[in-house]
Amino acid sequence: MTRRLKWASAGRLGAGFAIWTLFGLFFTSQAYLAQTYFGRGLSFGDALMRWMSCAYAWALLTPLVVRLCRYFPIDRQRWRTALAVHLPASLAFSLAAMLLFSLAEQALHPSGQFLSRDAFAKLFAAGLNIDLLIYATLVGTVYAAEHYRRYRERELSAAELQAALAHAELNALRAQLHPHFLFNTLNSIGILMEEDARAARKMLVHLGDLLRTLLKAERTQEVSVREELALLESYLEIERVRFHDRLQVDVRVDPEVLDARVPDLLLQPLVENAIKHGVVPRAAGGRVEILVQRQGACLRLEVRDDGPGLDPLRAAQAARGTGVGLANTRVRLEKLYGERQQLELKRGAPHGLCVVLTLPFRLQPEGAAP
Repeated sequence: MTRRLKWASAGRLGAGFAIWTLFGLFFTSQAYLAQTYFGRGLSFGDALMRWMSCAYAWALLTPLVVRLCRYFPIDRQRWRTALAVHLPASLAFSLAAMLLFSLAEQALHPSGQFLSRDAFAKLFAAGLNIDLLIYATLVGTVYAAEHYRRYRERELSAAELQAALAHAELNALRAQLHPHFLFNTLNSIGILMEEDARAARKMLVHLGDLLRTLLKAERTQEVSVREELALLESYLEIERVRFHDRLQVDVRVDPEVLDARVPDLLLQPLVENAIKHGVVPRAAGGRVEILVQRQGACLRLEVRDDGPGLDPLRAAQAARGTGVGLANTRVRLEKLYGERQQLELKRGAPHGLCVVLTLPFRLQPEGAAP
């Protein structure tokens, strides 16, 4: 950390030196061209020494001006005090710059009389307005830089606050899935207890294993497709006990997408909806298909069922995502990926429903976890 601060300080000093060097070179060229145009014969070397002396005199004073600006900022509450300080300070710094300039000229021209009272008076009369303008420009630059720094800090704080809020909202949405899934499963176990106690006990064992998986470690907003499928398989074990041979599940996943990132607990509520609408209403049961594949820069996930499908009213409700699982999924995708995601509901062929998700294909999280 100390080394970084030293490098940062050296960088600022180097930048200040470069800026004042450019200042001196610019006014050297202006003075030389103006004197040459009027035929006064000022040599380029003399013009260079004078203006570089002026530039480096102010370069030495700049850190003091910066510190003074930070001690006495011009803002709504303290502008009177700041003006009372900066007005005399502008004169004092101008005199100091002239004195440093005179010392530099005396060192470069030992035979000159730059430190005499008359010479300094002429310098004061000729250069005071320029030095006052330089001081005012310095003060304005320091305040502009300070205001920009504060603006960037506020912008960064607002971005961090927004990210924290989004993180909290995503955690709340993800946490909402746990009781939703748990209550539905316990309700199924309760119904099954009256019909097949042994199967109900088996469901409880699978439910316990699944809950241990969910709670054994802190889960992130995104996991790999491989992890998501492992969690889904634990859920399907419960449903297979419940439906026996009435439930058929076909999972097809391209091997290249197993390490792609997807939202945690993405597939379970969609598969639960497919079972609810595609398997439960039919005495003969039904089939659920899960397809995960890559399409260019996108990851495509499909959950299909071969049930009776949805009537127009229920289709409209599903499109709006009024159910907990679908609504939760829609909001989570919007918050995680913005416009880079898409959730579509399509009629299956020849019947049933197909939920299609399109996400950005990524193998690693973008920066920190959301």
